[in-house]
Amino acid sequence: MTGKSIDTVIFDLGNVLIGWDPRRLYRQLIEDEAQMEWFLREVCNSAWNERQDAGRPWAEATALLRESYPEHAELIDAYHLRWQETLLGPIDGSVELLAALKARGVRLLALTNWSQETFPIARRLYPFLQWFEGIVVSGEERLVKPDPRIYQRLLTRYAVDPAAALYIDDSARNVAAAQALGMHGWWFRDPAGLREHLLALGLLEHDNQAMRHG
Repeated sequence: MTGKSIDTVIFDLGNVLIGWDPRRLYRQLIEDEAQMEWFLREVCNSAWNERQDAGRPWAEATALLRESYPEHAELIDAYHLRWQETLLGPIDGSVELLAALKARGVRLLALTNWSQETFPIARRLYPFLQWFEGIVVSGEERLVKPDPRIYQRLLTRYAVDPAAALYIDDSARNVAAAQALGMHGWWFRDPAGLREHLLALGLLEHDNQAMRHG
């Protein structure tokens, strides 16, 4: 490996460490799969949800949609009121890697697009979030990735040298934004691929079993 050694790993959270999919909730509420997909594409869609990640209050967000789609008022309210049911739980392989990095003394930070109103639920449900030295939450900052200002806020707040930091995210555009600021980046697709990358960077060591079979 050339250049500076990596001493800080920055994780995205949703669909890297914690599974999330609103379909988990809406399959309980809308029997027809095509109708459910329409609702999540046209009504409670990703662009609407991202505004809450950027700090818009849920009460305001749902009220706006109810005005446009009064016939779907209960389904719209469910996105917020039953939000916990959109969580799929920990991604175990990723949490194991996080634990291994922690055990090796690697500095751990997180940068997440997440509503400030719902993030406390995740903090309560997932004790491993306490392993991070700090977590920058978009809803609290009123900025969302891939805006470079939210990355810069993390780098400044925690005095991170970007050349010594690895940023991990399941969104390729968010990884590209981190790389543009001088960080190492990894586009997350599964824990196995991340593990191989961490090994290649020297952030993890092959365990004895892996060595025996290697």
